[in-house]
Amino acid sequence: MPPLRWLALFLLPACLSADDLRPKAEAALARGVAFFQTINAHGGYVYAVTPDLSQRWGEGPKDAHTIEVQPPGTPAVGQSFLRAYQATGNAQALAAARQAAEALIQGQNQHGGWDHTIDFANLGNETVSFDDNQSQSAISFLLALNRVASDERLAGAVRRAMDMMLKTQLENGGWPHLYPPRGNYHDYATFNDGGINDCVRVMIEAHLLDPKDKAIERSLRRAARFISISQNPPPQPGWAQQYNEFLQPAWARTFEPASLCPAVTVRNLGTLMDLYLALGDATLLEPIPDSLRWLTEIRLPNGKWARFVEFGTNKALYYDRGRIRVNSVEELHPERRTGYGYETDLAGAIAAATQRYEKALRLGRNGLKKDESPELSREALSRRVTALSDSVRKIIASQEASGAWITRNDRFKTDLPAGVRWNGEYTVLDRISSAVFNRNVAMLCDYLELSARLEKL
Repeated sequence: MPPLRWLALFLLPACLSADDLRPKAEAALARGVAFFQTINAHGGYVYAVTPDLSQRWGEGPKDAHTIEVQPPGTPAVGQSFLRAYQATGNAQALAAARQAAEALIQGQNQHGGWDHTIDFANLGNETVSFDDNQSQSAISFLLALNRVASDERLAGAVRRAMDMMLKTQLENGGWPHLYPPRGNYHDYATFNDGGINDCVRVMIEAHLLDPKDKAIERSLRRAARFISISQNPPPQPGWAQQYNEFLQPAWARTFEPASLCPAVTVRNLGTLMDLYLALGDATLLEPIPDSLRWLTEIRLPNGKWARFVEFGTNKALYYDRGRIRVNSVEELHPERRTGYGYETDLAGAIAAATQRYEKALRLGRNGLKKDESPELSREALSRRVTALSDSVRKIIASQEASGAWITRNDRFKTDLPAGVRWNGEYTVLDRISSAVFNRNVAMLCDYLELSARLEKL
């Protein structure tokens, strides 16, 4: 064994490089924020742009006056700016967050919500969408920013949004796919794509900010009751993607049958535990064990789970557009086969839900809260910082001198004219992605926040 002084000399370069990484990470974060703000349109963002900004991608039109509300668009980018400010005190990051918020405030419609895009050439859209975390992500960002940098305009937008959340909640306690009512499946209480789950998350965020607001608490209790009573009874204790006004699982689009959905079921178990932590009602845990057993029973031979499970038989269901039933994923049109997730791997999510449920039983409400927000020891912080270091170095190394993170030879589905089904072709281009920006900012902030905590110990 070498003398301690030689061992210390051997370890010193690693320690120095770790210490040197923090200012480099902070500089990379500042460059990334400064660059990304330059590619905004009206203060907002889309999913991806080419480095020369000549092409744009999102759910909506690809023009220069339309921005995305749906993640990873404007609210998600705004959250990244806000977190960068909180991690470093960077004033430009806060200014960028305010700019993104202003874009959302301008696009907030008369009901107090948002559709999936904002068209600044025509701000007359009055649809409130709860699909794919659209209105919900906007509210989450505005709530978070209002805590840090409130002003009357921002606070007013938050009030209108929260009034909208209360107004649009259905009598049964769920939330629809879209609002105002349309007389079709968009009016149904919708779990698909996390609709109700994200609504509950927003209401929990608001409840934590103002626990004395009884209207928000009542809303959460109504949502909790809806989730509990909409669970299918044993031996198939799962949930469907959407429910009609009679609390019956119902068809939505022509490839979305009235059936049970394992992915929805896993998300609902997590939401029930979130509601348990928020409200302290232990009965919300009661539906969980039966669902976990059922999910284990219906695993497909390939190790995945079907998106749709038939009532009574537990058989996987596969539908193409037009309610055309086929026998397997391989028989679907390429557009459906690759773009919808008829079979998914839920093993990790189910294991996490099982572990969290067991902790809830063992630790109780306060114990679970403490377990999920632990006070890390110096040793634990050091391990976390070390584990993040390699990823942080890769992020720094991949950054352009301009501050951009460019995904080289990005491969994505080829755009086709409206009404033309995708035929399996892909386009390859260099692109600047909002999702990559958000991910890199999160990683850099994780590292900076944890290393700052470690330094204080």
